[in-house]
Amino acid sequence: MLKKYEKFITDFQKKIDKYFKEQSEYICCKEGCSACCEIGDYPFTQLEMMYLMQGFKSLPQNTQIEVRNNLMQIKNNRVSTHLFYKCPFLINNRCSVYQYRGITCRTFGLAYLCKDKTVKLPECVHEGLCYSNVYKDNYLSVEPIKESLNLLDITVSKLAKDYKLEFGPSRSLIDWFP
Repeated sequence: MLKKYEKFITDFQKKIDKYFKEQSEYICCKEGCSACCEIGDYPFTQLEMMYLMQGFKSLPQNTQIEVRNNLMQIKNNRVSTHLFYKCPFLINNRCSVYQYRGITCRTFGLAYLCKDKTVKLPECVHEGLCYSNVYKDNYLSVEPIKESLNLLDITVSKLAKDYKLEFGPSRSLIDWFP
């Protein structure tokens, strides 16, 4: 299943790269920017977690220890299941498992149209970053991507069906860890 998922991710990433290129004049993301990873909930499916853990296992021992310490700190300080947190895999403003990151992480920075016709904007728009030059008074003056990039919509997309993937349940990243 992970081999099929890797092929799916390669095709999905090509689509995302195309969207980033089309929307590049509104996107401020660059290497070293970690605004999307500083506070969030980071939903992951079971299949994504299996893939992510492959990346985790390939990390140097000291990085694995740092990620585990980050996880323990988040879990120890979490007072609600709805508490946003810094991604435990974010180390020195870089994703330690970037190649293995989840679908939600891959779409950070993009504005897209959800199935309910609402526009999903990156949170950093409120910090003067992505799309902030075309977003004012709760109005986006450019066309968002006309495809829902919501995790659950991607898991039932034509592309996912073409690969016959079984994503399994979805939950917050840290809730996958005991």
